Amino acid sequence: MIDSHCHLDLLASKKDLRVALEHAKTAGLTRIMAPSINPQSWQALQALSEHYSSVLPIDTALGLHPYFLTDSNHTSRASTTDIPEQAIHENLEQLEAAAAALHPSVKAVGETGIDGHISVPLAVQKKVLHTHLKLADKTSLPVILHHRKSHHLLLEAFKYVKYQGVGVVHAFSGSVEAAKGYIERGFYLGIGGTITYERAQKTRDTLKFLLDCHFDKLLLETDSPDMPMYGRQGEPNEPRYLADVIDVISNNYGVSREEVISTTTANYAKLFNTNSDSSA
Repeated sequence: MIDSHCHLDLLASKKDLRVALEHAKTAGLTRIMAPSINPQSWQALQALSEHYSSVLPIDTALGLHPYFLTDSNHTSRASTTDIPEQAIHENLEQLEAAAAALHPSVKAVGETGIDGHISVPLAVQKKVLHTHLKLADKTSLPVILHHRKSHHLLLEAFKYVKYQGVGVVHAFSGSVEAAKGYIERGFYLGIGGTITYERAQKTRDTLKFLLDCHFDKLLLETDSPDMPMYGRQGEPNEPRYLADVIDVISNNYGVSREEVISTTTANYAKLFNTNSDSSA
C-alpha cells in the first residue's frame, strides 16, 4: 500500500523518522509521497528521500502551501494579511528553478491550492496556484492540490490557466458533484483519515459513489503528522496508520483489503508515473 500524502519533514520533528518508516514498512507500505510546503521543505524532503531509500522509496513534490505564505521565512501558518510579495516572488522563481533542475525523487508539483479559511488574500493564493499549474503543465508532472471551501475556485483556476494536466485533490471531503467535477478533468481524489470518523457521513456517502463508479481514481493518504485517525486523536499521525483507512473501506463498503490495496497502488503508479521505476 502507498501513502500518497505524508509530510515526512514535519513528522521528523515529532518522531524518530527511521523508526516511523520502519514501522510503515512492517505495516505493509511500499512507497510514500512527501509533498512540500516551502523551499526549505522540498530541499529537506529530497535529502530524506536519498537518506532513507534503503527503508522505503520516497517520492517528493515541489510546492508552496497556501498556509505558509505569510512570513518571509515561511515557518509559521497563515495568520495575517501582511504578505511579503517580494519573498513570494522570489520563492516562485526558486520553484521554477528547482523544476528545471529536477531532482530524481520529484514526481509532482505541490502541495498548492486555495484555502478559504485563512487570511492570506485570495488574489495571492490564486497567483501562487496559477504558477504551480503552469509549471505542472510545463514539466508534465501532476499537481497535488489542497482545498478548503474552494472546490469552485480550483475548478475555475483550471479554466483560467487552461490547465491540460492531471493531479490529485488531497484529503478530498466534498460532495458527489464536486468529485465529478475533478474526475471529468482526469483528477484523482485522496482519501484519508476523515472517513474513519462516523460523523463524516457526507464524505462516506461520496466515497460509496466513488468506489462504485470511479475506484480507478482513488488514492490513499494519511496527511501525517496531521489528520489523526479516529481513536488516535492527540498523537502524531504516521504512515503505518494508513491501514486504519483501508480497514474502514473494507469493513463499510464490502471491498476486500487486498482489492483496496492493489487498486489504489495501481492508481498511484499511473498518476505519478512510477511503473517504470525499479523501486515501485
